Amino acid sequence: MNIIISILIFSLIIVIHELGHFLLAKKNGIFVTEFSIGMGSRIISFVKTEKGYRPRFFLSQHDFDTTPEWKNTTKYSWKLLPIGGSCMMMGEDETIDDERAFNKKGVWARISVVIAGPLFNFILAFILGMFVIGIAGYDLADITSVTKNSPAQEAGIEVGDVITNINGHHIDIGREADIYLQSNPLTAERVNITYSRDGKKNTVSLTPVKVKIYMLGFGYTPDTVEASINSLYDNMPMKAAGLQNGDIILKINDTSITKGIELSQYFQENPLSTKAINITYSRAGEVQTVEVTPVLASENYSLGTTINTIREKNSTNVLSVLKYSAVEVKFWIVTTIQGLGQLIVGKVSTKDMAGPVGIVSFIGNTYQATKSDGIMTVFLSLASICILLSANLGVMNLLPIPALDGGRLVFLILEVFRGKPVDQAKEGLVHMIGLVALMILMAFVMFNDISRLF
Repeated sequence: MNIIISILIFSLIIVIHELGHFLLAKKNGIFVTEFSIGMGSRIISFVKTEKGYRPRFFLSQHDFDTTPEWKNTTKYSWKLLPIGGSCMMMGEDETIDDERAFNKKGVWARISVVIAGPLFNFILAFILGMFVIGIAGYDLADITSVTKNSPAQEAGIEVGDVITNINGHHIDIGREADIYLQSNPLTAERVNITYSRDGKKNTVSLTPVKVKIYMLGFGYTPDTVEASINSLYDNMPMKAAGLQNGDIILKINDTSITKGIELSQYFQENPLSTKAINITYSRAGEVQTVEVTPVLASENYSLGTTINTIREKNSTNVLSVLKYSAVEVKFWIVTTIQGLGQLIVGKVSTKDMAGPVGIVSFIGNTYQATKSDGIMTVFLSLASICILLSANLGVMNLLPIPALDGGRLVFLILEVFRGKPVDQAKEGLVHMIGLVALMILMAFVMFNDISRLF
């Protein structure tokens, strides 16, 4: 089931991407020879016959090239490996003297065709964002807890205040604040925060203080119905105490826990320390209680606040849904670009990169963690992943890398400034080198994915 869901998500994102190329090619009078999903050998193809489009199985390229009645019609194919797709256009990689050829069209027409793929990925992310935000809401960047005697409390910040700016960085949602603070860890330097309270904005300057961070070593999804454990870290208290993935936390000390959000709130209101806590959990219907002692994980600087990152249905207003759908797409575009920047400067290891295998595993884990909460929770979780992947694919394809849409755009922009196209043979060679490099990178990432699984 996990693989089927992953294939459906990959296929949707790729179909929309290639559909962008396809529709703009058709609009500009460019002949599309084949529209395909996947890579490798063709499994099924739909080709034009006297009776209309009919399916044909396992067609070779020779069949495509030597069947006269298919010469001037678009073929639609589903290929073996569901990790790519293509919109093959006449004259895309060679010079053809035909008015329907890609190379015969004006430079701006060609630019519109190339850029349409990534643009359609952003549109897909926006449309899915409207569903997710319309149903589940958005994560308003409001303060959910303020630690006693902390810099935030002394500055007058209260629970319910909404963060709108951190050090000049505009904040629309809680995840933006979270990512900003992850990318720019607090130090002893002062932090300027602007927040909104009752419609009025206030700006304060805070000096972070160093605090000790204690951990139990487990992960869970705060917005799930049950406080179900979905990951455990080696050499950490929770795993040493015998807890397992799928265990449902019911109580911590004397506080009952019925939802993931309640577990999150408990830890916000009761920061971990060296003091042992009692955790009551359920496994296969059997309830057990264990004593767990947190361990010191790190010493970090803190302002003494917790910012919300959980979706809440704040408004059903159409304008709000449109606004925060755009914010959602912007968030993932910016996050992807920042992640690439951190990879380049070495802040993120190449081992943290995930390819198709890693993504399938992530999708599968999400499905397994949410399926017990009902079909709507599953849909919202998978739609959120689809938004992330679609925005990610759009950004990656716009990078100026040979063989990708961004690489083609570089040559087209050069043509705009030069007034004439770059020699097609030279451009083709550059794209071929880029394609080989991408294949090597994909093999490396897949090796990382498989290594993590085992």
